Amino acid sequence: MSHKYIIESGGTLQGEITVPGDKSISHRALMFASIAKGNSLINGILRSSDVLCTLAAMRAIGVHVEESTDGTMLVHGTQEFRQPREPIYLGNSGTSMRLLSGLFAGLNIPVELHGDDSLSKRPMKRVADPLCSMGFIVKTSPDGTAPIIIESRDQQDTIEDFNYSLPVASAQIKSSILIASLFSKIRTTIDEPSKSRNHTELMLRDFGADIRINGKEVTIVGGRELIAHDIQVPSDISSAAFFIVAASIIPGSDITLKRVGLNPTRDGIIHLLKQMNADITIENRLQSGSEAIADIRVRHSPLKGITISPEYVALAIDEFPILFVAAACAKGKTKLRNAEELRKKESDRIHVMAEALEKMNIKVTEYDDGIDITGGKLKTPNEALYSHDDHRIAMSLSVAAMATQTGNLTLNNVETVESSFPNFHLLMQQAGMNITLK
Repeated sequence: MSHKYIIESGGTLQGEITVPGDKSISHRALMFASIAKGNSLINGILRSSDVLCTLAAMRAIGVHVEESTDGTMLVHGTQEFRQPREPIYLGNSGTSMRLLSGLFAGLNIPVELHGDDSLSKRPMKRVADPLCSMGFIVKTSPDGTAPIIIESRDQQDTIEDFNYSLPVASAQIKSSILIASLFSKIRTTIDEPSKSRNHTELMLRDFGADIRINGKEVTIVGGRELIAHDIQVPSDISSAAFFIVAASIIPGSDITLKRVGLNPTRDGIIHLLKQMNADITIENRLQSGSEAIADIRVRHSPLKGITISPEYVALAIDEFPILFVAAACAKGKTKLRNAEELRKKESDRIHVMAEALEKMNIKVTEYDDGIDITGGKLKTPNEALYSHDDHRIAMSLSVAAMATQTGNLTLNNVETVESSFPNFHLLMQQAGMNITLK
């Protein structure tokens, strides 16, 4: 059944908000706890449809996970895995598909991974190719998309030390290679064109892996047993971003987002908004394992357009749809280039956001690798808008609708929001947005 949001313009955001746990960390915590020796307690895990797909995949290969009413999960690590009885369905989760490809290849578990229509259009050859170069047997469709088929290989095959230069900065490809390397006594070195998020490296180190980070180069030596490690999952900065931008552009807003992950490879959105004159204060900094956590206070402030430096593209790749909304409300022009990767997400995020913002009275120019947005006054369009089955588009346009001066916006096909931010509309209602799910 199709779902839609009805958003009324106006309102202000107030109070203290705790957004759900970090999706990237939740995926990795489940995977690494499953293959570690001993039992790991994961607290604050995101119970979104994407993460639940990873949980189901781990159970399909024989991992025992206990779920408690307080939201914690106790993962019983094992080294005895079984072949899944049937293909594993991963819904809309690109993270699950790419990281599990490396995990199942490394474990030598024959399996087929498939997903929904949206996931089945996303490029998977980019992860299959390096895994094949390592000696694994990983196949995609003729178009280089899902399903991904992992075949068993002769255990006597020797994989030599492996060096790989990523063609694009991608935490998912990097992570898939690192995870596959865990199970053989090889040295794997990966070089990135620019730094992508490093949750895999930090968490593997917490679990005891032999991993070294040197700038944009990561080296791992496999063959070392992972040891159980308890994890506190911080709030997801990608989810917090919708509230940060909303409070920045809505007059009278003043909110504090509690215990948000501020990993320096994920905080590009904070730096970019501060360049745009956002009033953001970082408070109560602390460490949880290898991850930085803090409270983020945001108050309304007039924004200005900026030219986004290339080094911030990988650091804010998931936050650009909502950043485009900030740009639409800023004085002057915001320019983005070197971001062609945005066209290969759950939707073509450059085109979809450009199309929607134009309907809301904003001047936009598209480029192959970016966009120019000239700020103005957002107006409610005369027609319903569509999420294009992209959760970040749905949440970004909801914030844009709140910033319009008058009227109600209908936003269709928002059910994919459950993939990353369950009950988004309820938390936005709590903060002060007039939003209804139908």
